[in-house]
Amino acid sequence: MNTNNPIHTFHIPVMGLAYTIDSPIRVAHYGISSVISIIDDEVIEKMHTFYSKKFHLHYEGISNKIHDYRAERITAYLNMVDDVVKQKFEVFKQELVESKETLEHYIVMLPNKSEFKKGLQQLIDGGTDAIKNYLETHLSPGNIDVNIMTKVDKDNFIKNEQLPVIFNDAHASLRGFANSKLTSAVVLSAGMNPRLYSYFENFKDFFPDFNGELKKKIILKVSDFRSAMIQGNFLAKKGLWVSEYRIESGLNCGGHAFATDGYLLGPIMEEFKQKKEQLIQSAHDLMVKALGQKEMPAPEKPLELKITVQGGVGTAEEHNFLLDYYNVDSVGWGSPFLLVPEATSVDTETRALLAKSVEKDFYISQISPLGVPFNTVRGTTNEALKINRIAENKSGSSCPKKLLALSKEFSNQGICTASRKYQDIKLEDLDAIKNQLSAVEFDKKKTKITEKSCLCVGLVNAAYLENGIKIKGEEQGVVICPGPNLAYFDKEVSLLDMVKHIYGTTSVLEKINRPNMFINELKMYVDYLKNEVDEVSNEITSGQIKKLQAFKSNLLNGIEYYTNLFTRTKFFKTDFVNIQNQLYEYKNAVLGIEIPELQIA
Repeated sequence: MNTNNPIHTFHIPVMGLAYTIDSPIRVAHYGISSVISIIDDEVIEKMHTFYSKKFHLHYEGISNKIHDYRAERITAYLNMVDDVVKQKFEVFKQELVESKETLEHYIVMLPNKSEFKKGLQQLIDGGTDAIKNYLETHLSPGNIDVNIMTKVDKDNFIKNEQLPVIFNDAHASLRGFANSKLTSAVVLSAGMNPRLYSYFENFKDFFPDFNGELKKKIILKVSDFRSAMIQGNFLAKKGLWVSEYRIESGLNCGGHAFATDGYLLGPIMEEFKQKKEQLIQSAHDLMVKALGQKEMPAPEKPLELKITVQGGVGTAEEHNFLLDYYNVDSVGWGSPFLLVPEATSVDTETRALLAKSVEKDFYISQISPLGVPFNTVRGTTNEALKINRIAENKSGSSCPKKLLALSKEFSNQGICTASRKYQDIKLEDLDAIKNQLSAVEFDKKKTKITEKSCLCVGLVNAAYLENGIKIKGEEQGVVICPGPNLAYFDKEVSLLDMVKHIYGTTSVLEKINRPNMFINELKMYVDYLKNEVDEVSNEITSGQIKKLQAFKSNLLNGIEYYTNLFTRTKFFKTDFVNIQNQLYEYKNAVLGIEIPELQIA
């Protein structure tokens, strides 16, 4: 499959464990790229069985009793997705040739500045042979990319015997992708995992061939330039090339929220724009040296490196600004696609909840067992079930999957902090000191223990419900992790209308007061700093004070950057006055935040 000339200027990022589990099957034949999470082999196996029945494919299933079943399940599923996408793509091309209505419908879905679109428009009244030949040389399916959250790399055991590292969850996932026939990329998120990064060296598909081509590529999801440089060079020293840096807003995004130290998306993108060549040349030099030492073919010139961005984009103007000003190769549109049944796997009840939810309903929670802030929405079925269990003194999950059983506090095999086993121990310890605490302190500590949710089950249940797949075990309901930007999208939308919205030929947004994506992120960071200062204890260290001061300083620098940027850009002119007023307002808010001083006795 051709992965070098994308048809669209947007992609659908990974969402949860299963919201994009089958997105390539749904949208890749239109040239739309999307990302599958491959950390949970159980949902992958069930979806493989589901689609095998749907498309009448032979599949006997892979038992969890066999050796290396995790990796084998992932490989088998990805191969099946690849087969189905290729089949749908060929059928779609034939429809474009035979049906003028289908062709016109598809042309509307393409970006306005696309040369491919212009070419099709010129051929629309021509002969079928000309259209067929044009499609053969210019149209390709969207990428079937995969995601591995690097921190979800739990050790695995058979009884009490620990398995070798290569059977850890993330390692097995990588092996599953590497052994598949896909020509696509793996997106690595949640920070650096040196042990996992080193494991890439075991698979030749990640190294350039004699023509400088990569069968499988590496994409790093990063939040700043420094992180990109460190991780990219680490991999380059092993002869591995990072083909794309996918920059994501620290807070204005879905899923886990990895806040920066006050660095805002605009200034971060500016640094990538200014230093892209430095990033390329540094990695190229290191990679060539490493490949020489390995006696492997090394490209004379640097390989292609893309910069993409995602997090909070919601209008065609924002989309075009990111492409035009920061010269990005693609813009990620995630959460809005949760309202598009043709693109994502979401059950009817949850989709209706998302559509009716407003700003106050979307919030950063502490429900993730990883201990990282997690974006979610109020009113999920998981939330209701959890509240009921806590009221009945039965908090916690039975923990059937153990993907996040990473706490070694009570067992060297790891326990998930959302599990009943873990919470029972912690609550018992808390009860033992109850008399030493005020009622407020006790409730606060109890909430900190019981608020964790079973993400392993909750994040896949929507896909099961939508597709009529039986859900076994303890009822957990649905956990969903949309970004706060979804507050401004209030109805179910067709794929065509969402794509037209992205490209500015229509709008699916009601006339509501939606803040600019950069302003919205700024507000979140101001609130985040306020909360961090409010949480400071009397035992604050000089290191904590220094970090808060740097955070405040970075916010002020970011506001200054935006003040200048919005003055000189050709974009956002209709909202210019409002944006400048908001920048002034948030600047005063930041200046008004008093960073605590060190108390010296």
